[in-house]
Amino acid sequence: ELGGQLVLVTPVNTGYRLPTEAEWEWVARYNGGGGSRRYPWGDAMPPPAGAGNYADRTAQGVVANVLAGYSDGYAVTAPVGSFSPGPLGLFDLGGNVAEWVNDRYTVYPSGGPLAVDPTGPSDGQYHVIRGSGWRHSGISELRLSYRDFGDSGRLDVGFRIARTADDKER
Repeated sequence: ELGGQLVLVTPVNTGYRLPTEAEWEWVARYNGGGGSRRYPWGDAMPPPAGAGNYADRTAQGVVANVLAGYSDGYAVTAPVGSFSPGPLGLFDLGGNVAEWVNDRYTVYPSGGPLAVDPTGPSDGQYHVIRGSGWRHSGISELRLSYRDFGDSGRLDVGFRIARTADDKER
């Protein structure tokens, strides 16, 4: 934050930045064998033991709704890497904290042409938040397609960085 405003990087930077929404979703859904996953752990509910940090019985005093029969041992955030990584070796793409991405929030257009790695609108009041975290327990919140929006910090939202590769690194 700078002067009470949330400051994020722009997708034209050549260094470290927040991932675009499209980058975040591609990495999160990748399953290593073609196709994609519905949830961070696969395609079926409920999550298996140790799948990630979600609203469970250890968080009952903190959140209103919890996943029945699930326990990850953390009431709120867990240390990064406490659970198994996804197929690309990245940790916590679903579970622990939701994540800021660089895009501004808008409703997805319907019936329009698909863009390859779109960056979303360049202006808007809110930024997109992707993924689920320790406050989430509902089927729709746990899906990798879940998206939220915001313009200020929250205890259940964090970030990861991406880096634009220059031509020598590609």
